[in-house]
Amino acid sequence: MSASATYDAHGRGYARVRQPDPRIAAALRDALDGCRTVLNVGAGAGSYEPSDLEVHAVEPSREMIRQRPADAAPCTQGQAEALPFADGSFDATTAILTLHHWRDPRRGLAELRRVSRRAVILTWDPAVGDAFWLIRDYFPAIIEDDLRRFPPLSWFAEVWGLDPELRVVPVPHDCVDGFLGAYWRRPAAYLDPEVRRGISSFYARPAERWAPGLAALARDLEDGAWARRHGALLEREALDLGYRLVIARFDAAS
Repeated sequence: MSASATYDAHGRGYARVRQPDPRIAAALRDALDGCRTVLNVGAGAGSYEPSDLEVHAVEPSREMIRQRPADAAPCTQGQAEALPFADGSFDATTAILTLHHWRDPRRGLAELRRVSRRAVILTWDPAVGDAFWLIRDYFPAIIEDDLRRFPPLSWFAEVWGLDPELRVVPVPHDCVDGFLGAYWRRPAAYLDPEVRRGISSFYARPAERWAPGLAALARDLEDGAWARRHGALLEREALDLGYRLVIARFDAAS
């Protein structure tokens, strides 16, 4: 299923559970230092578009565009693989937890390079993320699916022919952006169907395939097994779950 079809089908209410987290927004803004014009690719409902920069958005899903606030950056319906802009139109492109939805990520990365002098991508490294208790103990199928969807970090250098900067993005314990790792210290949240609707990993298989893991998590929370195994996490303020900023400076490579 294409990204537009996925979010047209599953995206209702997405903006309620996927709000920009200010700490992640600050990390993104820091990566855009020195930039004035930005193209946000796979922009969704408008998160992570710095208000102090001149931003334009591209998003394939009509449902996601419909959920963008009235004061959000102007948005064009389109695909990452065919950006409707001239070469070098922007200081930077951003792609925030969207690359795994692209039909042809290699072509999409080439488009980011074509239209901008810097690319800033927030992605997930399953090689780190498979240690996450949610995946390891309850939903190992997520790794099977996401290893196919998320490219390894080494792939970016291969595609672009340059070594991008990689920055760890720790997930705060009270993260307000409801992506897969957001509730690592609030395990009961994963039992909420509305929370899961904001997490694309749960779209990859029919809902009934997740039922055994959900039942096990509910049982472990009720009888205290989760707390016995993972109670030390309740003392942590943030956790590295494999989220990374990939920053490529194309002007420095030319």
